[in-house]
Amino acid sequence: MKQLRHKKILEIISENEICTQEGILEKLLEVGITATQATVSRDIKRLNLIKRLTPEGKYVYATQNQKPKATSNMKLKSVFIEAVIKVDYAMNTAVIKCNTGMGNAVCATLDLMEWDGVVGTLAGDDTIFVLLRNEENARRYTEKLNRLLEEN
Repeated sequence: MKQLRHKKILEIISENEICTQEGILEKLLEVGITATQATVSRDIKRLNLIKRLTPEGKYVYATQNQKPKATSNMKLKSVFIEAVIKVDYAMNTAVIKCNTGMGNAVCATLDLMEWDGVVGTLAGDDTIFVLLRNEENARRYTEKLNRLLEEN
């Protein structure tokens, strides 16, 4: 029964944006599997599930290697354009200034775009640091982001 429940939990989180353990319990019940909150909590630990930030700013359950659901480029651009104030770089690091409270959402959006040359991102409340492989990557990355801002 545990293997079936684990399989269903993985299916549920891959097909739905589930934010809570209760959400997992409800979906399990819909497919005829009853479980307690404590059981689901243990299952989450055994399956090494994490909470991933969506471009809309919600935290949802996901596996370590699960990519967020594909979102249209227009939606991603929209989040970026609405929240970003300024983009600049120094050496191999791009710095993105955002409206207060939007750093995480914009960073998640940038991560979904999967740019070449990006090593990693780090978001604060209103600032994002993007580490790139070299200064040339940082320059091109910054130029692309600034063009995206200028389009609107």
